[in-house]
Amino acid sequence: MSSPSTRRLLKESTDLHKNPSPYFTAAPISDTNLHDWHFTLAGPPSPSPYAQGLYHGRITFPATYPLRPPSFRFLTPSGRFEVNREICLSISGHHEETWQPAWGVRTALLGIRSEIFGSESQGQVGGMEGSDELRREFARLSLGWSCRECGVGNLEAMRELWGVCRERGVEVEGEVAALDGCVGAGVEGQRETVEAGAETDAPAAASSRNAVPVGNEDQARGEDAVERTQAAESVPTPSAPAPVPAGQVQAQAQAQASLSPIPAPAAAVIPPRTSSSQKDSTESPSEGVWLDRAIIGVLIALVLLILRRVANVDDL
Repeated sequence: MSSPSTRRLLKESTDLHKNPSPYFTAAPISDTNLHDWHFTLAGPPSPSPYAQGLYHGRITFPATYPLRPPSFRFLTPSGRFEVNREICLSISGHHEETWQPAWGVRTALLGIRSEIFGSESQGQVGGMEGSDELRREFARLSLGWSCRECGVGNLEAMRELWGVCRERGVEVEGEVAALDGCVGAGVEGQRETVEAGAETDAPAAASSRNAVPVGNEDQARGEDAVERTQAAESVPTPSAPAPVPAGQVQAQAQAQASLSPIPAPAAAVIPPRTSSSQKDSTESPSEGVWLDRAIIGVLIALVLLILRRVANVDDL
């Protein structure tokens, strides 16, 4: 007899098959293990950076499900969640107190698409920060991503789902329909073709740049010789200086003289002070003779004056 958990999982799997959603697909990996599911989820609408992405992940159900919540992890790089690590959600095993047994896979995946992808991690377990440009690049690459465990490609699984939705009368619209109609099914094949072409073109381009045609070897040698000759001619050779006019030489000499450094002035020589006797000795002999005669004349005049006065006194 099956357990309540197994019966619940069978019921949910049947409901998802009968009433598909164009936004996700989910199913057990094998019929023998209903507690391990894989899912593929379309990103939320614009302007979300995940709008053009398809994200594959894994759901692990405990043996007591639905009394206890399942755990979720993403396998496709998204820039929002770490790859292959359990994420912290209010509907996951990290918050059993907020889990409601009435919830199921459909409720959880729609909640992840609308709310979790529309917010930032803010320290959330399993979450990560990234720029919008990085997340858009991951979204673009996710179309050609394939799971190594189940072997299902994201775009392949969603195109099959969209076909089932149309058969069941479920409308596929908006950006999901654009992904179905605009993106070809052979994304991986196109990528492999482009990569193979790039790998093939790279050696060919390198060889074409380095190769010289066999018939043009002589021409190439001649061109090398011409280039060496032109290079030798382009080197300037020293030439004899032209004669310079005399006036120009004089002007150049004056200019050089004006630009030459001015010598420092010599220290002034102060003559030592001399006494009056030294000055007298340096005077000319003629001046000394006249001075002696003048002195003698004065003395004679004084003597005569004294004698005259003495004679006058005697007469009295």
